[in-house]
Amino acid sequence: MGILLDDKTRVIVQGITGKIGAVQTRWMLEYGTPVVAGVTPGKGGASVEGVPVFDSVEQAVKETGANASVFFVPAPFVLDAFYETVDAGVRFIVVVPEHVPVHDVVRMRSYAMKKGVYALGPTTPGILVPGKGKMGIMPASLFAPGKVGIISRSGTLSYEFAGILSERRIGQSAVVGMGADPVILMNLTEILKFFEEDDETEGVIIVGEVGGEQEEQAAQYIAEKMKKPVAAYIAGKFSPRGKRMGHAGAIIRGTAGTVEEKVKAMAAAGVETLPTPVHVLDWAEKHNLQ
Repeated sequence: MGILLDDKTRVIVQGITGKIGAVQTRWMLEYGTPVVAGVTPGKGGASVEGVPVFDSVEQAVKETGANASVFFVPAPFVLDAFYETVDAGVRFIVVVPEHVPVHDVVRMRSYAMKKGVYALGPTTPGILVPGKGKMGIMPASLFAPGKVGIISRSGTLSYEFAGILSERRIGQSAVVGMGADPVILMNLTEILKFFEEDDETEGVIIVGEVGGEQEEQAAQYIAEKMKKPVAAYIAGKFSPRGKRMGHAGAIIRGTAGTVEEKVKAMAAAGVETLPTPVHVLDWAEKHNLQ
């Protein structure tokens, strides 16, 4: 079983003819991802890296049987592209772009829930399932197949954790970028459920950060429902209150969203909190996750 991306996944790249879309398509194909179609309005009939380009998602799905899509389209067009993709029958969507308006994301999340669609982002590096494929921009060389699931609000920190583990031959079952905005399409608790039910995952790492209450809300689910060991690293210990730190969602207001509050919630749920990324090795060894 793969987390959201498996052997049956057939991927569309929306915005495939753009510079970023084209190069990421090549890297996804090189990793073995079944990219079967691209969509750019007005560019139908072209091809990129041998992948046929269609004018609409409906055409792409009809011709290729695609069931997943990754977005490399400008932020102002993401909402319409999302509606089109869901209406065409695609059931898993990765929204890579940043700067998508918050109200658009609220509408997208509501529509996805109504239609039974799973989606990651915005502002996400995507998802990578080692040995099976990737949707998004994660650098494949850092990952290796294994038993540890990683969920992260930060793209680069997820790469760091995967790299530390892979160097010690501790592989990953899947690595999921939630998205770094204040409102995202699938929250931490919803993603944790996939890992808890996944036969190939034996432990989960949460890479959180200051801002919002994702980690605090997930702690309750972990305490009540999860049987697999969970570790958490919360970035931003020295972040000043009221100042956005890199991500739109990484901002402390009052006492909410601080590292201290998140660590307290995780500890109460029985989650081991890691003082630095390298401490993940001790946690993995303790739970025999090599």
